[in-house]
Amino acid sequence: MTNKSVHAAMLSVSAAALLSSALVSPVFAQAPQIDADDIAGTVVGAGSPEAGVWVVAETRDLPTRYIKIVATDDRGRYLLPDLPKANYDIWVRGYGLVDSPKVKSAPGKALDLKAPTP
Repeated sequence: MTNKSVHAAMLSVSAAALLSSALVSPVFAQAPQIDADDIAGTVVGAGSPEAGVWVVAETRDLPTRYIKIVATDDRGRYLLPDLPKANYDIWVRGYGLVDSPKVKSAPGKALDLKAPTP
C-alpha cells in the first residue's frame, strides 16, 4: 500500500466516524421519554444537577424482590426503563454511599429527586 492510499483510507475512516457521531449525538442530547413502564427525572443536590450518582428502584410487590439501579448523566438526569407494574421505593445513593430518603412511585411517572448530603 502506498502512502497516498494509506492517507486516503485514514481520511475516509475519519469522515465516517465524524458523520456517525453527528448522526448519533442529537439523540443523546434529548431528554429521556417516559413510557408507561418507566420512571425518570432529575437529581439535584446543593442547587445543581448531580452527575454520576445512583438512582435505585426497589419493590417487594412481585413474586421476588426486584431492584433496578441506574446512574445519572452529566445533567443529573436518570431513566429507570422497563419496570414491571408495581409500587416502588425510589432513592438516590450519593457519594460516600449515603442514601436519600425513600420516595414511593410507580412506572409512568416523572420523579425529581434530591441528592443526599454526606
